Amino acid sequence: MRAVVQRVSHASVTVDGAVTGAIDLGLLVLVGAAHADTKADAESLARKIAGLRIFPDGEGKMNLDVVQAGGSILAVSQFTLFGDCRKGRRPSFQAAARPELASPLFDHYVASTMALGLSCSTGIFGAMMKVELLNDGPVTLLLDTTKLF
Repeated sequence: MRAVVQRVSHASVTVDGAVTGAIDLGLLVLVGAAHADTKADAESLARKIAGLRIFPDGEGKMNLDVVQAGGSILAVSQFTLFGDCRKGRRPSFQAAARPELASPLFDHYVASTMALGLSCSTGIFGAMMKVELLNDGPVTLLLDTTKLF
């Protein structure tokens, strides 16, 4: 699985004009799944993101994780994280998992995040979503479960 993690002051996702998820301080996490990904990958990704010390402490140093900072998570499914742009001008998404695999993996990522004691809002899997955010820092990280360990 892949994730783009952005430290935000606030973020929201809207589907058909209705806000489906919103957070104040926390992490906007765009999550994508590949064909070979498993529930174990979703759990590893949730643990890694929850433990990232990317929030400032009293001295302004990145020493706090999202829980310690009093933040929450907004998770948005994002198959385009597996877009391959090496050939031509149109990305290929062949590496992205089909919805019947990706949707349960995304749901498992969210459940794993919540099992760690984090508040987690979401968009709607497969919907056309409008995501708004105020990136804080900016701090943006790319994680890939094939490279976590």
